[in-house]
Formats: sequence, structure tokens, C-alpha cells
Amino acid sequence: MFTGDEFADGGATILHVLKEHDVKASFFLTGRFYHNPAFQELIRQLKTAGHYLGAHSDGHLLYCDWAKRDSLLVTQEQFRKDLALNYSRMKAFGVDKEQARYFLPPYEWYNSQIAAWTKAEGLQLVNFSPGTRTPADYTWPEMGKGYVASDRIVQSVLEKEAKDPNGLNGFILLVHIGTDPRRTDKFYKKLDELLTKLQHKGYSFSRINQLLD
Repeated sequence: MFTGDEFADGGATILHVLKEHDVKASFFLTGRFYHNPAFQELIRQLKTAGHYLGAHSDGHLLYCDWAKRDSLLVTQEQFRKDLALNYSRMKAFGVDKEQARYFLPPYEWYNSQIAAWTKAEGLQLVNFSPGTRTPADYTWPEMGKGYVASDRIVQSVLEKEAKDPNGLNGFILLVHIGTDPRRTDKFYKKLDELLTKLQHKGYSFSRINQLLD
């Protein structure tokens, strides 16, 4: 699954690679992403290609404190209004809540209260599976130790597949559709390589709703 907020520089590459590998993926995008005129043709192409379009909050809010996860930074009303705006942006592309009932929280950071609020909205909260470095594909060299190069990210996926008794069966892999220009080593340029290696191992790929419904 792919997330998007400010950047979409990998969109064309990702769309092409997924088509070449006959893969359907899931795209969780913020309201800001859906509302950005520069990204709207890409979104239409994703929908036409049969990929899942989902919500990722409207303004990419941080719901709870990084250091104290049980401390909320938003009220339920703020959460509800932000989420409603995200879905209203999606309607412009013919996607409503019934078609997109899986919700990926912004920053992939939440607590039990956010999960309960999501359920109260008739939605199912989802998150990526832990164990690989793909969520770090947004990092750039100036971050120092926080930076993870794309070759290392690919390696982490293959290591997880080899070491886990279940391999990557049912695994939810998160990638960003675009990243800060300060990262020049774009992981989406390795997507073709990664899909090729995993397909050679016998893996197939599905949208989040196909995996979980």
C-alpha cells in the first residue's frame, strides 16, 4: 500500500511498474493530496487502473504524542471533521465510504481511542506490517542515522521474507508515493526490482480490501 500527502513524484513510475507486473495496490491519500490540482490526473489514472483509493486524514494530523502514545492531540470532533473532509475530497473521484471503508491513520500513529473513533465512523483502521524498512523510504541523508538507503530497504524486505516462518504471506507493505526532494535515492525506483524478486518467489499481490474482506 502507498501513502501520499505533500509529494507525488513517484506516481508515474509506480503506476507504470504496477501495470507491468499486473499488480493492483492500495493508495491511502490525504484530503490535501486529493484536492491538489497537480495530483488529480494521477488519481484518476490510479482509479481507472483498478487500484484501491482510501483515506489518510484530510490534513495529515498527528493524533497522539510521539513520546506518550496514550496522550491525544485531537478531540473526537476534530477527528470526525477532518475525516469527513478527507472523504468529501474523495467523492470528486467517485469514491465514497462504502467503497473505501479501510482507513490508514496519518503517520501510521494512533492509539486505542483513535481505533474506537474509527470504528464509530463505520470504518476499519489498518496499518502496515512491522519488520521491514519500507516506511523509512521518506528519509533523506541529512537525517543522519535516521536515513535508510533504498538498497538497504530492498534488503530488509528480502531478509524478512527469508527469516519469517510465514514469509510475507498476508504482509502489508507500506511505501510512499512521493518523497521530499532532499531524498535523491528514491525507493520507488527499486519497486520493479523488488516486485520481480518476490514474484519469482511465488508471491502475488492484492488490494487491501481483497486481502481483508
